[in-house]
Amino acid sequence: MRMALKLSVVLLAFLELGASVTAQKLADKKTLTLAVAKQIASAAETEAAQNKFTVVIAVVDDGGNLIYLERMDDTQIGSLEVAQAKAHTAVAFKRPTRTFQDALAGGNMGILKLPGVLATEGGLPIVADGKIVGAIGVSGGTSAQDASAAQAGVNALPKILAQ
Repeated sequence: MRMALKLSVVLLAFLELGASVTAQKLADKKTLTLAVAKQIASAAETEAAQNKFTVVIAVVDDGGNLIYLERMDDTQIGSLEVAQAKAHTAVAFKRPTRTFQDALAGGNMGILKLPGVLATEGGLPIVADGKIVGAIGVSGGTSAQDASAAQAGVNALPKILAQ
């Protein structure tokens, strides 16, 4: 009986050790859901509509995979790809696309050699709990208009998460 009890204690200790090692190897990760992506896009759309410009809005996850894409009526179809490229640039390089636009305007032509970079405003990382969980890309207006709509989407996240 004592041997069985000792064996049970050793087995439990081994299982707990294995669980803690596994827990150390895997991290909890926040991810955007479709519902949240739609709400972020809705906030961006509201900003665009209030200012009377039409845009395409793309929301991607932290791997640059498209979660949600929306084209407002009368927005040029070329903006479908541009919005996605802005979002992808923002998440891949973990910074707003304006950073690249400013570097290019400052004469840094090396920006043009970076793979997958779209150096124009309108792409922003989406951050939750200090981690990038995705990005939004907006295209269809001027760079400043696109950036304004994208910022409205990003700014909506804390309210969305508080619901």
